[in-house]
Amino acid sequence: MSSSTAINSLVKSGARLPPLPTIRDLVRLYKLRALKQLSQNFLMDERLTNKIVRAAGNIKDNYVLEVGPGPGGITRSIIRKFPHQLVVVEKDRRFLPTLELLAEASKDFLQMDIVRGDILEYRTEMAFPDCPKTEWNDKRAPVHLIGNLPFAISTRLLINWIREMSLRSGAWSYGRSSLTLTFQKEVAERIVAPILSEYRCRLSVMNQVWSKAELKFIIPGKAFVPKPDVDVGVVTIIPLKTPLTTVHFDVVEKVIRHIFSMRQKYCRRGVSNLYPPDVREDLTQLTFRMADVDPLARSFQLSTEECLRIAEAYDQLVQANPEIKHYDYRAPKHVDDGY
Repeated sequence: MSSSTAINSLVKSGARLPPLPTIRDLVRLYKLRALKQLSQNFLMDERLTNKIVRAAGNIKDNYVLEVGPGPGGITRSIIRKFPHQLVVVEKDRRFLPTLELLAEASKDFLQMDIVRGDILEYRTEMAFPDCPKTEWNDKRAPVHLIGNLPFAISTRLLINWIREMSLRSGAWSYGRSSLTLTFQKEVAERIVAPILSEYRCRLSVMNQVWSKAELKFIIPGKAFVPKPDVDVGVVTIIPLKTPLTTVHFDVVEKVIRHIFSMRQKYCRRGVSNLYPPDVREDLTQLTFRMADVDPLARSFQLSTEECLRIAEAYDQLVQANPEIKHYDYRAPKHVDDGY
């Protein structure tokens, strides 16, 4: 063991955050208030922030990216688990003083980097330049994304991350990195919804193609400040070693979106909109024949495998008929102007 490693280990073994004002006190001190337009809700209860971090598993000596730390409630709980490096990405400059306070307090045993920016634009593959990469089919990567997500962007963020997961880019360029995130309870239930569930939707299938998602626990809305109108679910998401398809994410997402676009109608209605009117009927019939799926089933009655067979059939038809690839039934119709 090198002297620097030994010293670091010694420091960590007895390391504690020095006495700090509580998050509630800091919010009052800096006159911070949650902004509705940014979907902000503060979690003040340390027992709950600790529970969220425990749901991520063992993060000691690992690399953690926290999304939207706000005043730093979950950040403190992460620091107490001694990751090797912590990167926090925060869009709201008002929270920088409280985060800088935490960075200063933990500098002897932790590298904490504060990034002021929009997580939707942040390149996660740049977060940990010193992080060793692991083989996808080997053990999980020592990288964890943790966050109390703003409700307004949570679904969009998750779809973006599943896309990166499928391409093994972004945070997944390090290997099979994990996610531990908060969502509105109903969104959390959608993410993990099985076939026939009332919550079964596009988000359910997209997650289940590339990952294993687990709803860990529910946090009552009254635990947040200000209290949201809904309860909150904490979900962990672990990439599958072997995804359920080799079809490109963009194709799968397009097909699944069409399948679930008319939830209470026969699934053939949504799928038919993938094709231009002049070939719609024939190609829709052919799609379901190739996929061996009942066209009169409703979307929530389809298994993930059946959804993927439809996507794979569509992918084959696009390769045979490239002109249908960019068809969008919602696009404005061009009127023949006589020229």
